[in-house]
Amino acid sequence: MTQMSDPTQAPDYRPLTMPMPPLQASPTEIASLWRPGSRAFFKDERAAQVGDILTILVNITDAATVNDNTTASRTGSEGLGVPSLFGLTSKLKILEAATGQDLVSTNSNNANAGTGKISRAEVVTLRLAGVVTQVLPNGNLVIAARQEMRVNSELRVLLVSGIVRPQDIGADNTITHDRLAEARISYGGKGQLTDLQTPRYGQQLMDILLPF
Repeated sequence: MTQMSDPTQAPDYRPLTMPMPPLQASPTEIASLWRPGSRAFFKDERAAQVGDILTILVNITDAATVNDNTTASRTGSEGLGVPSLFGLTSKLKILEAATGQDLVSTNSNNANAGTGKISRAEVVTLRLAGVVTQVLPNGNLVIAARQEMRVNSELRVLLVSGIVRPQDIGADNTITHDRLAEARISYGGKGQLTDLQTPRYGQQLMDILLPF
């Protein structure tokens, strides 16, 4: 398993830039000990600064069913006749058995029928901790979570990232996946079982090269 590290030091990490509203001065309350947006009198326990940790709850239950039926047909015919072929039929023995109307005649018939069906059901339930990697100028937080779990020779890797509003973070310092903007959720892994389920490189190459 890889060592724990700073997500911002990863080779593929890029600071996020998003459209922002104009900066406004924070409202102040004269002679008040209460801080706007706080849920505790003395201290707000929710994640708010770079390096703070919060829990991300992922509970995805999606289902989709699509049925498509297509039927098309076309029939066409064309005929062209030259009576007596300008008088040549009487002179050419090879054309004695054919009349002028039979010299050019075409017909076609085309039919197409297609049926498609898609049935999909997905259930993903995850609970993992993430870290605040960036605070945007409007106060929104960029978070990233990574969790690795190894069982025998199989490694499972969970990745979640997105943008959250501080006010959407619960009192228990948790955030649900449907509150993540630009959410990226990945659940995968590697190991012996994954290798057995993956086609060999030669087979993948043949699938790319062969047109049928």
